[in-house]
Amino acid sequence: MNTAARMESSSERGRIQLSKVTADLLKEAGLARWIIPRSIMVFVKGKGEMQTSWLRKSSRTIDRKATDPTAEMEAFEEGTDSEESSERASEEDNDFLGIEGMNKTERLVEWNVEVLTSLLEQIVGSRGGASNHIETLSHAENRIGTGGKTVLEEFTPIIQLKRFDGEELRRRGGQASTNIEDEVKSQLRSYISSISQMYPDNDFHNFEHASHVTASVKKLLARIVNVDEGNGLGAGNPSDNKGHVDLAGHSYGITSDPLTQFAVVFSAIIHDVDHPGVTNAQLVKENTRWAQIYKKSVAEQKSVDIAWDMLMSDEFAALRACIYQTEEDLRRFRQLVVNTVMATDIVDKELQALRKARWETAFSNINLQAESLNDNRVESEDRKATIVIEHLIQASDVSHTMQHWHIYKKWNERFFMECYGAYKEGRADSDPSKNWYKGEIGFFDFYVIPLARKLQSCGVFGVSSHEYLNYAMANREEWIREGEALVQKYLVKFKEQRAHLVAPPEQSLSKSLRHLSP
Repeated sequence: MNTAARMESSSERGRIQLSKVTADLLKEAGLARWIIPRSIMVFVKGKGEMQTSWLRKSSRTIDRKATDPTAEMEAFEEGTDSEESSERASEEDNDFLGIEGMNKTERLVEWNVEVLTSLLEQIVGSRGGASNHIETLSHAENRIGTGGKTVLEEFTPIIQLKRFDGEELRRRGGQASTNIEDEVKSQLRSYISSISQMYPDNDFHNFEHASHVTASVKKLLARIVNVDEGNGLGAGNPSDNKGHVDLAGHSYGITSDPLTQFAVVFSAIIHDVDHPGVTNAQLVKENTRWAQIYKKSVAEQKSVDIAWDMLMSDEFAALRACIYQTEEDLRRFRQLVVNTVMATDIVDKELQALRKARWETAFSNINLQAESLNDNRVESEDRKATIVIEHLIQASDVSHTMQHWHIYKKWNERFFMECYGAYKEGRADSDPSKNWYKGEIGFFDFYVIPLARKLQSCGVFGVSSHEYLNYAMANREEWIREGEALVQKYLVKFKEQRAHLVAPPEQSLSKSLRHLSP
């Protein structure tokens, strides 16, 4: 009973978690089919790390994910509920079950709207309910993002995040949630719906990918833990923070400021808007109109400009008034969006080198020791928070590599299909299938696993951050065993799909009716 009680904190709504002892008893009774081993070790207070399992739901159980898109995405963001759903769902659509009257995109739109609505309610609540349109902000809105600079030129290494004193946070913590007006929610839904339609039907870079990234961002923001002397962000004397720490355990403005949270989630949703399905290098080579404007990070800069221009239209005035009420908040929101989306360009070597240097500046032991003697503590905290946000979105952008094997495999196949399709259309220099197997191993070794280690080492995400590293390492080993065969399967599937697309209508019809022949 004591163990079961302590396991509750690592369980999930609507699920039954089994200890290893209980799982072994079920196996001995010949009921191993009832058990789904969890892919991660869970931390149980007083017991340490334990291997636990889920009790498999009966096939007669009503699946909440089949009727509730929010529940569907909750399981999606956790990456732990898909073992069962993948057994039930079709091969073509193993993450999303049908909801009468709504297609997949509409369900994803609804889920994203609910996530952002919750954050908007917190924003309005944090300022006492004010969300009136302020005419004087129109001038600032017209200036920001239109001053002749490119999006990349707006990037800053340190974003000044908002801080709240202890009394204000106590007041906010005791407040009931503030509902936003129906007009605002209607505009938000219209905006996200429009964004979804601006995502092309790419195999990988599509609205479903954006929603997957958003789910990971939401998950990581929820897991930010208290800053203490035991982690990188908490070096130095805790009294130096002078009470500017979220009483809920979040700090440096990452989660104590709901506008910061909203900006990061918003960025995840819009980060690949109108993605061309090819690399930035290819866009520069083709000398496209956008490449002529931006020179580098073409797709990322274009996504920011398109999404921002649409948000600034008169159609979404009430939504903007809900997001920010001052020019200071507007500028902070813009800067967070710019930095967060630009961080998703992981191919540009120059940008990667700059991020690495900034990480070393913020988190190396030498700098942490020198920092305790430095009076400019606020700037140091802002630098760390800015870098953590960038790494949070980077991890989320490749979160499939740090989730269950079948999730990784599904998205890896989609990315292959997109890249190979570009090659077959003459929009890539080399055949990606030739190096896909070895390339994935290199991607794990030189990007994914080091990134997962950073999430763990910075100490912001607590014990739960271990799962990202564990999944990444497990997927790498599984890829070494199965990757070569999977690449061949990808090629076969691509050729079958291409043959189906180019088959004459009468040929396709004859194939579909062949089983009716006597």
